[in-house]
Formats: sequence, structure tokens, C-alpha cells
Amino acid sequence: MKYIFISGGVISGIGKGITSASIGLLLKTAGYKIAPIKFEGYLNIDAGTINPIEHGDPFLCEDGTEADMDIGTYEKFLQEPMGKDNFCTMGQIYKTIIDKERRFEFNGEDVEAVHICEEIHKRIERVGKKKEADVVLIELGGTAGEYWNVFYYEAARILTLKHPGDVIHVHVSYVPTPGHLGEPKTKPTQLSVRTLNSMGIQPDFIVARSEKYLDQRRRDRFALFCNMHPENIISTPDVKSVYEVPLVLQEQQIETKIMQKLGLKVKRADMSEWKKLVERINKKKDTTLEIVIVGKYFGTGDYQMRDSYAALFDALDHAAWQIGVHIQTRWVDAQKIEKKGTELIGTPDGIIVPIGWGERGAEGMIRSASYARRKKIPYLGLCYGMQLSVVAFARDILGWKDANTSENDPNTPHPVIHLIPSQKELMKRRAYGGTMRLGGWEAVVQKGTQAYEIYDTYNGFINKEKGLTSERHRHRYEFNDKYVKEFEKEGLIISARSVVEHLCEIVELPEKDHPFYLGTQGHPEYKSNPLSPHPIFMGFIEACKKMKKMVQ
Repeated sequence: MKYIFISGGVISGIGKGITSASIGLLLKTAGYKIAPIKFEGYLNIDAGTINPIEHGDPFLCEDGTEADMDIGTYEKFLQEPMGKDNFCTMGQIYKTIIDKERRFEFNGEDVEAVHICEEIHKRIERVGKKKEADVVLIELGGTAGEYWNVFYYEAARILTLKHPGDVIHVHVSYVPTPGHLGEPKTKPTQLSVRTLNSMGIQPDFIVARSEKYLDQRRRDRFALFCNMHPENIISTPDVKSVYEVPLVLQEQQIETKIMQKLGLKVKRADMSEWKKLVERINKKKDTTLEIVIVGKYFGTGDYQMRDSYAALFDALDHAAWQIGVHIQTRWVDAQKIEKKGTELIGTPDGIIVPIGWGERGAEGMIRSASYARRKKIPYLGLCYGMQLSVVAFARDILGWKDANTSENDPNTPHPVIHLIPSQKELMKRRAYGGTMRLGGWEAVVQKGTQAYEIYDTYNGFINKEKGLTSERHRHRYEFNDKYVKEFEKEGLIISARSVVEHLCEIVELPEKDHPFYLGTQGHPEYKSNPLSPHPIFMGFIEACKKMKKMVQ
């Protein structure tokens, strides 16, 4: 196997994940088997217990792994499902080594830092062998010089010594252009490379992130001070869409240069399908749809952060590009709706209430679900948004003003959303991490429903004869079947149930009562990718487009 380490410099969030996925895509379309793995520096076992404002939206894998957002980027670019072998934290590494020491697996040897590096190597080899990969892409979280990821760099150095000629290093760094100077500055990256050199690593490529393409002078400066050839300084300027990045890299022949350095047969990367995607993305759109997202994880200090709902925004874009419309999202804080009312929502073309946890902002989400139903605005509830739409229906239509989810009111006389017994036991033990209903769950969709029509129209069934589909889940609370008769009597349709445990998966209102009102307990946003948008988002965007035409 060959190995490509991708590290970052100067600032976090610079685009290592996009660069890794783009290199992987280029090599894959050239005919090579690729296995990516992301190493994170934090001590959490996974990303599931991290506040999304703190580190962005955890990406949910088919096997239930709650991973970093970059794992979602790998899926979207490589069109392959990722899982536990593609994601590793320093917490996992430490826990594995400490558990082995407690089991006396080191046979009395003192456990040292080198054992950490050996465990990192095992994870790299495991993901490569399982995939029978030609190339393993290894993305190192954080930036060079941070104390918490130094073991990853040491592991990279050792692997380079063990496999001469089979390992290369790609350093993704930032080239700022200060407004008062008007020229890009290479010094931050020079210092970042010097930090790599101090750890025994010399990058083979620098991928320089900047506002515009680097000129020859900047490339020459990099070459001189970073001990490199100018042709191995790859420029990645700001682009309209991240999906253009693989094409930008291909223009500079990075995949050919990588193959040559690794001693691989040079083969042409066929990016024709990807080029068509970029053409669709950049094509002028005649229709703009305004979608309001009523959420609770937008704020970070004095700023708003898109990453808290990254998979949702991506899924909306995927569907919009396929349909040929432009999406303009407007973010509304659910707590502000509680204070100022649903007038903040206005009259958008669609409303989405996404994932969430806990009482804060929940009443604002419930009021938003009611507002969408009353105003006949297309509504999509995702997980928590589905649960709170059920609470809204119970209050508005069934007349149970005290109805609630037991997550927010354990004493409600009408717990229309509740904990199932298996989850109650976990909650008693405060077993929060990795204990929810996680990963892919199969469900049967009822014929004659809007959900069935959507999955049928957009080829979403894994078995059409059985009406069988599968969505990823990340939640504890469920629809309370104790009240199912009352809900169905008043018009709420349960259009899908899980194969295992027969749990409610999708609720909807009939089209005679509402143009599009659907809530799904699963997370379709995690299964969407740019070349095959998810059926539920396709159905939602089409409904929004149809309503806009009717209003006009």
C-alpha cells in the first residue's frame, strides 16, 4: 500500500478534508482503490457528545459511528459509505492502550509514547487492508504545532522511515492577503513548514489556500524557503463551490505528480461526471426559493456558524442543483421565536426544523411547526423537528395543550414523544455516548402515502416490492404508540415504521390538507450526496417550487 498524509497549517478549518477527499476522488477515478481515515486530536471517544457549536455537526455513518464532518466530505466526494474504521480520535487511542495495559497485554513492559504511534499505525493498516486499498489517505486533525496532535506527526515520521518511497506528505496551509498590504504573504506557511521540519517531516506538496491563484513570485518564495520545487506548490483559490476543488487540483496535475512520487502507474482521472455536476451547480437559476431553518445551534459568540447544520445545508444544495433552482436559506433562532413570535418566520417557500436536543428553544420549534401547518407552507421536520411537529399537532388538533415530549417535561400527562424501555435504562446510568438508536435502520413505507411516492419517484427504495427503505438514526425518544388511534383519527398519517420494533419513522399530513408536511425520525441529510440527492429533500424542494409558482 501507499500512504498520503494530509496535514494543516496556520489556521483550522482551512480545507484539509476537502483536499483529502479531492485527492481521493482524482485517484479513484484514475482506477485506484482509496481508503481514507481521519485522526482527531480530542479525547472524546467519538463526536457524538460534542456540542455542534463547538465542533460542527457530527457526521452520522451507516454503522452508527458519530464522526467528524470530514467523514461526510469523504462520502460525498468518493460516493462510498464510511464507518468506524475511517475515523479515530486520540481518546480512542489512549483508551485502547490503557485497556491493553490493564489486561497485561504488554507483558510488564513500561507503556511509552511509541506505543501510541504503533496503535496509530495499526489503525492505518486496518482501514487499508479492509478496503484492499492501493492508497490510504491519512488526514491529521488540527494544525501543525499544536501540542495535542504531536503523536500523529511522530507516527507519520516513523511510517515514512519504515516505507521509503511509499509515503508522501501534503501540507494544506493558508496564504493571507492583508487588506492594508494588498499582496499574499507566505511567511505563515513558511513557519508552518519549519514546524513540520522540526518534527522530521518534509512536505512533498504544499496546497496553498488563498483568495486568488498564487502568482509565480509566491511559488518561487515557497520553493526557496520550504525546500521544494515550484511545481509542487499547488494553488487552491476561493471557488463558488467546494465541488470545484478536485477540478482545480486536476488542472495542476496533482494526481499525476502523486502517482509519479509514489511509483504508481500514471493513469488518467476521468472527471467527466464531476464536471457535469459543477456545470449544474454553476448554471444560472431562474427560480430562487427561500427556506427558513428554525434551529438552536447557530450562535457562536457574536457570530453564526453554518457548520452546526452542515449536512442539512449540503443536502438542500444537492437537491436544488438537481432540480435547477437556487436555495436561499434564512436562519432563525428558535429562542427568538419564543420571545418575538412566529412573525420572524415571515412567508418563506419552505420551513425546516432540524435536529436538536433538550428544552432550550423547543417551544419556538413547536410554534414554527404549527405556523407551517396553519399557513400551508411546505414543512420538513428532521428527527427533533419530526417529534416537535407531533407535539404541535397534539396541542393544536387534539386539544391537549399540555402535550409534550418527556425529554422536556417528564411529568406531562400526554407524553406523545417518550423514551422506550431500553433507553430508560441507559438514561438511568447516564450512559450518553454511543447509546442512542444509531446508524441505518430499515423501515417499511406505506403505499398511497406522500412518503411512498417520494421514495418511488426518486429511486429511494432498497426493495420496492416490500416498500423497504433505510435511513440513519441518531436519537433516543420515539413516537408514543399509546396515542396512535387519536392521532390517526384526526388525520395524522404514520407513513413508515421500522422493521425492528415497529417504531414510527415518518409522519405526514394528507395532501388534501397540506401541500407538504412531513416529519422523519431518521436523518436523510446524512445520506445525500451531490450525484444522488436524497429523495426526501428532492420531494421537499419540488413542493416548495410548486407552491411558489401557485403563489405567483
